[in-house]
Amino acid sequence: MENYNQTSTDFILLGLFPPSSLGLFLFTLTVPTFLMALTGNLCMVLLILLDAQLHTPMYFLLSQLSLMDLIYICTTVPKMASDFLLGNKSISFIGCGVQTFFFGTLAGSEGLLLMSMSYDRYVAICFPLHYPIRMNRRVCVLMILGSWAMGVVSSSAHTVHALHIPYCRSRAIDHFFCDIPAMLTLACVDTRVYEYIVFLCAILFLLFPFIVILGSYGKVLLVVYHMCSREGRKKGYSTCSAHLTVVTLYYVPFVFTYLRPKSLRSAAEDKLVAVFYTILTPVLNPVIYSLRNKEVLGALQRVARRFRPTTV
Repeated sequence: MENYNQTSTDFILLGLFPPSSLGLFLFTLTVPTFLMALTGNLCMVLLILLDAQLHTPMYFLLSQLSLMDLIYICTTVPKMASDFLLGNKSISFIGCGVQTFFFGTLAGSEGLLLMSMSYDRYVAICFPLHYPIRMNRRVCVLMILGSWAMGVVSSSAHTVHALHIPYCRSRAIDHFFCDIPAMLTLACVDTRVYEYIVFLCAILFLLFPFIVILGSYGKVLLVVYHMCSREGRKKGYSTCSAHLTVVTLYYVPFVFTYLRPKSLRSAAEDKLVAVFYTILTPVLNPVIYSLRNKEVLGALQRVARRFRPTTV
């Protein structure tokens, strides 16, 4: 068995896949998934930027979701892939801090952004006449900036604290990225107070937005049922189910990981669940919000025509 006890300040990421043929097979599945997420989210950002008909609050919010997912998957997967291929699982103390900061920022910001997107749909369907006032460009920009700002502030505080904790045991983090709960298991001081703070932050950034989203979509479904035709209900239910699928895949794994008591947690389960919010959700977001959306498909055709070479 390899000895990962270190005297330096570097950490060791034990990774997601075992060093075996099974691990290689799982890795080969991860690479195309990563490329699909990268391509899909980049295309969504560029498409919304280039097509004027998509310059609405709903699509501005969607572009930020794609941008977050784009950075999100680049924060964890490339390092995990290089560690598996090269066998160098070491990550510097500062590198671990940078990864922790970006992961925490994106996790908190995306949770709040999804809540903003649910509010946008709630106002559009339940108060259509008030929509231009309640969801104008200024409100949309404030929602986006507020999501990013709160994510940055929260992540900065957690990152600084995590880097100042004395780690005197093995520096082998049983995860594929620098996740704070996994890092706390290596601390040589009592971290119970800080763990309570992490728990409260998870409620603020994860559980509370999740409850708000469920409540807003519940109201939307009631309005759709009472006010729309059968075809309108079908469309409304389809839209809500698509959004709720993304929301569920994002929030539930996070809630399961960060709101469980420490005594019930295991490194293997945490790594498996982390795959959902670090790899699978960034892949599904552009698929759900584009392939099932006629406006996005129409914008894709318009942008494609603009760049299509003309024949003489």
